[in-house]
Amino acid sequence: MNFNTIDKLDVAGRRVFVRVDFNVPIKDGEVTEPTRIEAALPTLLALRERGARLIVASHLGRPKGKRDEKYSLEPVGVLLSELLEQEVIFACDPVGDGPRKLAQDLRDGQLLLLENLRFDPGEEKNDEAFARSLAQLADVYVNDAFGAAHRKHASVYGMVGQFESKAAGLLMQKELTALQHFLEAKEKPIVAILGGAKVADKIPVIDHLLPKVTHVLIGGAMAYTFLAKQGVDVGASLIEEESFDAVARIIDKARLLGVQLLLPEDHAVARELSPEAKVRVVANGQFAADEKGFDIGPRTRDLFAEVIARAKNIFWNGPLGVFEVAPFAAGTLAVARRVAESSAFSVVGGGDSIAAVNQAGVAHRLSHVSTGGGASLEFLSGLSLPGVEALSGATARSVDQLI
Repeated sequence: MNFNTIDKLDVAGRRVFVRVDFNVPIKDGEVTEPTRIEAALPTLLALRERGARLIVASHLGRPKGKRDEKYSLEPVGVLLSELLEQEVIFACDPVGDGPRKLAQDLRDGQLLLLENLRFDPGEEKNDEAFARSLAQLADVYVNDAFGAAHRKHASVYGMVGQFESKAAGLLMQKELTALQHFLEAKEKPIVAILGGAKVADKIPVIDHLLPKVTHVLIGGAMAYTFLAKQGVDVGASLIEEESFDAVARIIDKARLLGVQLLLPEDHAVARELSPEAKVRVVANGQFAADEKGFDIGPRTRDLFAEVIARAKNIFWNGPLGVFEVAPFAAGTLAVARRVAESSAFSVVGGGDSIAAVNQAGVAHRLSHVSTGGGASLEFLSGLSLPGVEALSGATARSVDQLI
């Protein structure tokens, strides 16, 4: 049930394959949000200082198993070189004669960045031949890609069994420890804040967390499915009728457990989603037939703020509105600031949530900002993560069992 940490590895003079999560936004050939790259630096620096020969690998976007230059990791290599203050050798392919020769020629402390793993269809298919080709590049395996740990892919799962020497990176440890801390929290109130668009994505985590939390605050587009199920007229807002039964079960379960499940009481609505949209604030049931809700309103912000201010432990995943569009950013940014002002142990996860706390300028004031939205949700849903399972050789739920 145990897996190694990097301090237990013999890495001097050895080629170390480090799976990282550099799935970052790129615009005009430059990385626009470097959080995930910066989060991997402690592991890379620690290994470099001990004389490892680093082979760094990641996916980027969804190129569907073929080369697509807009998903190339080359811009990531440029930024990584600046951050590490060293040359980053870039392999134009994830596997093949080129990467193999570059890996063999590495010297102590040097770093080779492989091209996007998903340019090969074998990555997402967990293809045995592709996994074997990746494994042949290195002597040691380190997984620091928590954001990909829920994927049963070749670089996360399939290749790991071919290494006797393997370990979790520093970020992986930090992520698992923070999430386990929230799961095992005893000091109440314990608050889960959940937003985003799709109800179906959040039902498993709500279901699993209900026996552990005291409050669930729901915003984002998913709130309209909850409201519509309870007979509230939400105009033309996005709803998922196929999730009505699951929503009804969640509402009943929360009531039975004495958990306060709080939904928006007012909304910023418009007929279209644009920076020039004509916005008005309406209470529940006051939507026009062609209006859609795009953010929580001021009364809901105040209601959520009161709960957050009393909280001792907080988990937040998903924006509470379409914060990328200025007229609908107030709710998400207000919650970000309230969570940062709270004295609670706070974990924020997911790409949109990271962008929100960065936009609000409060990321440094949170207990932990998770780089893995999907992975954190699956972990908090009680599911095993293939990337963790592969390192430990067994399924385990407790970080104490894993580290």
